Amino acid sequence: MIGIVAIGRNEGDRLRACLAAASAQRDATVVYVDSGSTDGSRELARSLGAHVVELDLATPFTAARARNEGFERLMRVSPQTQFVQFLDGDCELRPDWLDRAVAELTARPRAAVVCGRRRERFPDKSIYNQLCDLEWDTPIGETKACGGDALMRTEALRQVHGYNPAIIAGEEPELCVRLRQAGWQVWRIDAEMTLHDAAMTRFGQWWKRNLRAGHAYAEGAHLHGQPPERHWVKEVRSNWVWGLGIPLLAIMPAWWTYGLSLLLLALYPIQALRVYQYAAGRYPKKTARLYSLFIVLGKFPQVLGQLKYTLNRLTGNKSRIIEYKAAESNGGQPA
Repeated sequence: MIGIVAIGRNEGDRLRACLAAASAQRDATVVYVDSGSTDGSRELARSLGAHVVELDLATPFTAARARNEGFERLMRVSPQTQFVQFLDGDCELRPDWLDRAVAELTARPRAAVVCGRRRERFPDKSIYNQLCDLEWDTPIGETKACGGDALMRTEALRQVHGYNPAIIAGEEPELCVRLRQAGWQVWRIDAEMTLHDAAMTRFGQWWKRNLRAGHAYAEGAHLHGQPPERHWVKEVRSNWVWGLGIPLLAIMPAWWTYGLSLLLLALYPIQALRVYQYAAGRYPKKTARLYSLFIVLGKFPQVLGQLKYTLNRLTGNKSRIIEYKAAESNGGQPA
């Protein structure tokens, strides 16, 4: 038996497409978890036949918490469910995905997670949407982590007690770390999985999304950065070097080096060229240039996200979710 857990907040028509595709799956139980929507999302979900979970507003929202509560409801209404497909509310399942994914999990008894290719619905609408589509073009085969959309074996999810509800970003890779430590596998297969609507049209949205990524890197490394896992340690170090270390080394001593230290800033176009040479083997030249530019530029908001996490940890403050997407509803909160 298959269950589907979708989470969302003020996703508007994106949620309608998500739940319509989910409810079209044969014999699947659909649960929708709402994080305080003001656009009628809960009523929409019920009208489409989904079981609805309304998160308690007194507890800070996280996607991890929403997925856990959705999974718990699924297990109550359909305790025989063997596989659960997690979805973000701005994603739409491809028609043949679940059949392919279930077959993969059935053929691999130690596989806990199977994911496929998430595609951006409107990659040509903005360069930021296009960057999302490139980000999700990852290698096929056994891998270390999945994203928000994935089919999971309920037995494995129960064994590791689900997602870490305190994590505000990067909860899926963190879950995969614990699954792999418990002897399970994560697989990415060559199949279309979901259509995603990033709805990113402004630079500020892209900046916030990378700020969130930096926060996720820092928290993931703090939790699982010790050997042998070294989870996201490389990413954290790279952000510190390129986002903060080189600028400080270039600018702070500039007055007594007569500006010679500013030559260190030439490392950025050199790094962008290195990334371009890698990307040019996979994408058209124009796309590769775009990719290399934003990979290097992304180090700056990412290191700020790491600083935000570090400061919160040192001061004992709880991190709040970092939202980048504008609500589709009238008068709603960001999704």
